[in-house]
Amino acid sequence: MATFILIHGAWHGGWCWEHVAPLLTAEGHQVLPPDLPGMGADTSELGSDPLSDWADFVADLASRAEAPVILVGHSRGGLVISEVAERVPDRIDTLVYLTAFLLKEGQSLVDVAGRYPDVGPGAVIQPAADPSCLVVDLEPALPIFYGRTSEALARAAAKRLTPEPTAALTTPVKISAERFGRVARVYIEATDDLVISLEMQREMQAALPCERVITLDSDHSPFYSTPAALAAALLGLF
Repeated sequence: MATFILIHGAWHGGWCWEHVAPLLTAEGHQVLPPDLPGMGADTSELGSDPLSDWADFVADLASRAEAPVILVGHSRGGLVISEVAERVPDRIDTLVYLTAFLLKEGQSLVDVAGRYPDVGPGAVIQPAADPSCLVVDLEPALPIFYGRTSEALARAAAKRLTPEPTAALTTPVKISAERFGRVARVYIEATDDLVISLEMQREMQAALPCERVITLDSDHSPFYSTPAALAAALLGLF
Protein backbone atom coordinates (compact mmCIF):
# COMPACT_ATOMS: atom_id res chain seq x y z
CA MET A 1 0.00 0.00 0.00
CA ALA A 2 1.10 3.57 -0.68
CA THR A 3 0.74 7.00 0.83
CA PHE A 4 -0.85 9.49 -1.53
CA ILE A 5 -0.11 13.12 -0.70
CA LEU A 6 -2.49 15.26 -2.74
CA ILE A 7 -1.46 18.89 -3.29
CA HIS A 8 -4.10 21.35 -4.41
CA GLY A 9 -3.64 24.15 -6.91
CA ALA A 10 -4.03 27.92 -6.75
CA TRP A 11 -6.96 29.37 -4.79
CA HIS A 12 -8.01 25.88 -3.68
CA GLY A 13 -7.52 23.84 -0.52
CA GLY A 14 -7.28 20.19 0.43
CA TRP A 15 -11.08 20.11 0.24
CA CYS A 16 -10.92 19.73 -3.56
CA TRP A 17 -9.90 16.07 -3.18
CA GLU A 18 -13.06 15.18 -1.23
CA HIS A 19 -14.42 12.82 -3.90
CA VAL A 20 -11.11 11.20 -4.84
CA ALA A 21 -9.54 10.60 -1.42
CA PRO A 22 -12.24 8.13 -0.29
CA LEU A 23 -11.77 6.07 -3.45
CA LEU A 24 -8.05 5.70 -2.72
CA THR A 25 -8.64 5.01 0.96
CA ALA A 26 -11.15 2.29 0.08
CA GLU A 27 -8.33 0.41 -1.65
CA GLY A 28 -6.24 0.44 1.52
CA HIS A 29 -3.98 3.39 0.80
CA GLN A 30 -3.17 6.22 3.17
CA VAL A 31 -4.29 9.58 1.78
CA LEU A 32 -3.11 13.00 2.93
CA PRO A 33 -4.86 15.99 1.26
CA PRO A 34 -3.53 18.93 3.29
CA ASP A 35 -4.36 22.58 3.08
CA LEU A 36 -1.08 24.26 2.20
CA PRO A 37 -0.05 26.89 4.75
CA GLY A 38 -2.15 30.01 4.33
CA MET A 39 -4.61 28.28 2.00
CA GLY A 40 -7.99 26.65 2.51
CA ALA A 41 -8.79 26.66 6.22
CA ASP A 42 -5.15 27.11 7.23
CA THR A 43 -4.49 30.58 8.62
CA SER A 44 -0.69 30.40 8.82
CA GLU A 45 1.13 33.53 7.75
CA LEU A 46 3.38 33.09 4.75
CA GLY A 47 6.72 34.72 4.13
CA SER A 48 7.91 36.38 0.96
CA ASP A 49 8.45 33.01 -0.75
CA PRO A 50 5.26 30.96 -0.29
CA LEU A 51 6.43 28.34 -2.77
CA SER A 52 9.40 27.57 -0.53
CA ASP A 53 7.19 27.56 2.58
CA TRP A 54 4.81 25.11 0.95
CA ALA A 55 7.60 22.85 -0.27
CA ASP A 56 9.13 22.72 3.23
CA PHE A 57 5.72 21.84 4.67
CA VAL A 58 5.06 19.03 2.18
CA ALA A 59 8.64 17.73 2.42
CA ASP A 60 8.07 17.29 6.15
CA LEU A 61 4.87 15.35 5.46
CA ALA A 62 6.67 13.14 2.96
CA SER A 63 9.54 12.53 5.35
CA ARG A 64 7.16 11.26 8.02
CA ALA A 65 4.83 9.31 5.71
CA GLU A 66 4.90 5.59 5.21
CA ALA A 67 6.61 4.63 1.96
CA PRO A 68 6.05 4.44 -0.92
CA VAL A 69 4.97 8.06 -1.27
CA ILE A 70 3.04 9.12 -4.36
CA LEU A 71 3.09 12.92 -4.50
CA VAL A 72 0.32 14.38 -6.65
CA GLY A 73 0.22 18.06 -7.62
CA HIS A 74 -2.68 19.72 -9.41
CA SER A 75 -2.17 22.86 -11.51
CA ARG A 76 0.03 25.26 -9.47
CA GLY A 77 0.62 22.32 -7.14
CA GLY A 78 3.03 21.02 -9.77
CA LEU A 79 5.51 23.72 -8.73
CA VAL A 80 5.22 22.59 -5.11
CA ILE A 81 5.83 18.91 -5.76
CA SER A 82 8.86 19.67 -7.94
CA GLU A 83 10.47 21.63 -5.12
CA VAL A 84 9.56 18.89 -2.63
CA ALA A 85 11.41 16.39 -4.81
CA GLU A 86 14.43 18.68 -4.76
CA ARG A 87 14.35 18.65 -0.94
CA VAL A 88 13.62 14.97 -0.21
CA PRO A 89 14.11 12.93 -3.41
CA ASP A 90 14.70 9.71 -1.50
CA ARG A 91 11.33 9.97 0.25
CA ILE A 92 9.24 10.12 -2.92
CA ASP A 93 8.48 7.16 -5.13
CA THR A 94 6.63 9.02 -7.89
CA LEU A 95 5.68 12.59 -8.77
CA VAL A 96 2.29 12.89 -10.47
CA TYR A 97 1.51 16.10 -12.34
CA LEU A 98 -2.27 16.35 -12.64
CA THR A 99 -2.86 18.80 -15.49
CA ALA A 100 -0.17 20.75 -13.69
CA PHE A 101 2.70 23.12 -14.29
CA LEU A 102 5.80 21.02 -14.88
CA LEU A 103 8.52 23.63 -15.04
CA LYS A 104 12.23 23.62 -15.72
CA GLU A 105 14.80 25.11 -13.35
CA GLY A 106 14.47 28.88 -13.22
CA GLN A 107 11.01 29.07 -14.78
CA SER A 108 8.01 30.59 -13.00
CA LEU A 109 4.35 29.89 -13.61
CA VAL A 110 3.85 33.26 -15.28
CA ASP A 111 6.79 32.56 -17.60
CA VAL A 112 4.91 29.62 -19.10
CA ALA A 113 1.37 30.96 -18.82
CA GLY A 114 2.44 34.28 -20.29
CA ARG A 115 3.24 32.63 -23.60
CA TYR A 116 -0.46 31.79 -23.93
CA PRO A 117 -2.24 35.05 -23.08
CA ASP A 118 -5.56 33.85 -24.50
CA VAL A 119 -5.60 30.70 -22.34
CA GLY A 120 -6.43 30.43 -18.67
CA PRO A 121 -8.10 32.52 -15.99
CA GLY A 122 -6.12 35.72 -16.53
CA ALA A 123 -9.17 37.76 -17.47
CA VAL A 124 -11.00 36.82 -14.24
CA ILE A 125 -8.10 37.40 -11.83
CA GLN A 126 -8.29 40.51 -9.66
CA PRO A 127 -6.21 42.08 -6.88
CA ALA A 128 -7.29 40.99 -3.41
CA ALA A 129 -7.83 43.26 -0.42
CA ASP A 130 -4.38 42.10 0.64
CA PRO A 131 -2.14 43.57 -2.08
CA SER A 132 0.16 40.54 -1.92
CA CYS A 133 -2.62 38.22 -3.14
CA LEU A 134 -4.94 37.65 -6.06
CA VAL A 135 -8.57 36.47 -6.20
CA VAL A 136 -10.83 35.30 -9.02
CA ASP A 137 -14.17 36.71 -10.11
CA LEU A 138 -16.26 33.67 -9.23
CA GLU A 139 -19.05 33.77 -11.81
CA PRO A 140 -16.91 33.94 -14.97
CA ALA A 141 -14.37 31.57 -13.37
CA LEU A 142 -16.88 28.71 -13.12
CA PRO A 143 -16.67 27.50 -16.76
CA ILE A 144 -12.90 27.96 -16.78
CA PHE A 145 -12.13 25.91 -13.68
CA TYR A 146 -15.13 23.56 -13.63
CA GLY A 147 -16.39 23.35 -17.19
CA ARG A 148 -17.57 19.74 -16.98
CA THR A 149 -18.52 19.75 -13.31
CA SER A 150 -22.17 19.93 -12.27
CA GLU A 151 -23.28 23.50 -11.64
CA ALA A 152 -24.17 22.83 -8.00
CA LEU A 153 -20.79 21.23 -7.27
CA ALA A 154 -18.91 23.92 -9.19
CA ARG A 155 -20.61 26.72 -7.28
CA ALA A 156 -20.01 25.00 -3.95
CA ALA A 157 -16.32 24.66 -4.80
CA ALA A 158 -15.98 28.24 -6.02
CA LYS A 159 -17.37 29.55 -2.74
CA ARG A 160 -14.44 27.93 -0.93
CA LEU A 161 -11.72 29.54 -3.04
CA THR A 162 -9.30 31.72 -1.08
CA PRO A 163 -6.76 34.39 -2.14
CA GLU A 164 -3.59 33.16 -3.83
CA PRO A 165 -0.21 34.73 -2.99
CA THR A 166 1.05 36.50 -6.10
CA ALA A 167 4.62 35.45 -5.30
CA ALA A 168 3.69 31.79 -5.76
CA LEU A 169 3.01 32.52 -9.41
CA THR A 170 6.06 34.67 -10.07
CA THR A 171 8.81 32.87 -8.13
CA PRO A 172 11.09 30.68 -10.26
CA VAL A 173 11.27 26.97 -9.46
CA LYS A 174 14.54 25.83 -7.90
CA ILE A 175 15.32 22.26 -8.93
CA SER A 176 18.30 20.22 -10.14
CA ALA A 177 18.86 17.17 -12.29
CA GLU A 178 20.81 15.56 -9.44
CA ARG A 179 17.90 15.64 -6.96
CA PHE A 180 14.53 16.43 -8.56
CA GLY A 181 15.68 14.75 -11.75
CA ARG A 182 16.10 11.32 -10.20
CA VAL A 183 12.48 11.00 -9.05
CA ALA A 184 10.09 9.22 -11.42
CA ARG A 185 7.51 11.50 -13.07
CA VAL A 186 4.02 10.78 -14.39
CA TYR A 187 1.81 13.32 -16.16
CA ILE A 188 -1.98 13.08 -16.15
CA GLU A 189 -3.20 15.37 -18.90
CA ALA A 190 -6.72 16.72 -19.32
CA THR A 191 -8.04 17.07 -22.84
CA ASP A 192 -10.58 19.84 -22.19
CA ASP A 193 -8.63 22.03 -19.78
CA LEU A 194 -9.33 25.75 -20.17
CA VAL A 195 -6.76 26.79 -17.55
CA ILE A 196 -3.73 24.86 -18.87
CA SER A 197 -4.54 23.92 -22.44
CA LEU A 198 -3.58 20.51 -23.80
CA GLU A 199 -1.04 22.30 -26.01
CA MET A 200 0.57 23.84 -22.91
CA GLN A 201 0.53 20.53 -21.07
CA ARG A 202 2.27 18.76 -23.91
CA GLU A 203 4.80 21.53 -24.37
CA MET A 204 5.85 21.08 -20.75
CA GLN A 205 5.97 17.31 -21.13
CA ALA A 206 8.24 17.68 -24.15
CA ALA A 207 10.61 19.92 -22.19
CA LEU A 208 10.71 17.58 -19.17
CA PRO A 209 9.68 14.11 -20.39
CA CYS A 210 7.80 11.86 -18.01
CA GLU A 211 8.06 8.09 -17.70
CA ARG A 212 4.35 7.78 -18.31
CA VAL A 213 1.53 9.98 -19.61
CA ILE A 214 -2.13 9.26 -18.84
CA THR A 215 -4.90 11.07 -20.68
CA LEU A 216 -8.23 11.96 -19.06
CA ASP A 217 -11.21 13.31 -20.98
CA SER A 218 -11.71 16.04 -18.43
CA ASP A 219 -11.81 19.73 -17.59
CA HIS A 220 -9.24 21.40 -15.33
CA SER A 221 -10.79 19.83 -12.23
CA PRO A 222 -10.98 16.06 -12.75
CA PHE A 223 -11.29 15.56 -8.99
CA TYR A 224 -14.85 16.86 -9.46
CA SER A 225 -15.77 16.15 -13.07
CA THR A 226 -14.29 12.63 -13.34
CA PRO A 227 -13.26 11.48 -9.83
CA ALA A 228 -13.62 7.77 -10.54
CA ALA A 229 -11.44 7.97 -13.65
CA LEU A 230 -8.85 10.01 -11.78
CA ALA A 231 -8.77 7.55 -8.89
CA ALA A 232 -8.42 4.68 -11.34
CA ALA A 233 -5.50 6.42 -13.02
CA LEU A 234 -3.75 6.90 -9.68
CA LEU A 235 -4.46 3.33 -8.57
CA GLY A 236 -3.18 2.11 -11.92
CA LEU A 237 0.30 3.40 -11.13
CA PHE A 238 0.97 0.18 -9.20
